[in-house]
Parts: sequence; structure tokens; C-alpha cells
Amino acid sequence: MGIQVTHTAICKCTMGAAPAPLKVLPMNKVLCGTFPAATVNDMVPFLNVTPFGVCKSIKNPITAALTAANLGKLTPGACIPLLSGPWSPGAPTVKINNIKALDNSSTGKCSFGGTVMIQFAGQVLTMIP
Repeated sequence: MGIQVTHTAICKCTMGAAPAPLKVLPMNKVLCGTFPAATVNDMVPFLNVTPFGVCKSIKNPITAALTAANLGKLTPGACIPLLSGPWSPGAPTVKINNIKALDNSSTGKCSFGGTVMIQFAGQVLTMIP
């Protein structure tokens, strides 16, 4: 069983330098404790998924430009969290407004090569099968 992810969950990207909070808007009108519950569609850059400091992926255009300017020495640039699709796999049996709920074992793939994972779900009491 997974743990329901909520607003204030902490995420980490394999290419990023720092963890960042997940922001979940209350538009689904479903709370988990006192926070809005997340779905697999809570993956919009800067709105839901906030930057992870600097990015060490050469696929990130900012990192690529800085690395080229530094004569090929990897120079991390600002993170642009750009998930290529919904979080996966999501909770197989729980839906919020017909969208899979987001559990703490789900991951997101960044278009610039990183994998985004949930480090802390935002709460610890609500389990989802």
C-alpha cells in the first residue's frame, strides 16, 4: 500500500541539486487531513512541480549553454521541471474526480532526463491500496 500524496509533499529529481515541494491546488475539493490530495495530473511545471535548484542534465538547454560556454566542463544551470506526462503509475484503485490518486511510489519523467520521486508524501496517516 502506498501513502496518499498531498500539497507540501517533498519531491527530488535525480538531476536536480535540491528537493522541492509539490504544490497541489484545492480544485478537486478533496482533502487528505488538512491538505489538498494530489492526483497523477498534478505535474504542471512551476505550478505543481517547483524547481530543484540547479540541473546537471546536459539535455537541459540552460545547462547545455553554460557547459558550452565553460569549454565543455559540466556547469549545472537553473532547473526547469518539465514532466513529460502524468506521474506513473498512480494509485491503481483510488480515483479523485476520475483521475488516479498520486501515491508516494509514483515517479515522473522529466523531459530533460531526470526522474522525479516523492521523498515525503506530505502526510503519513492516509494509506491507499
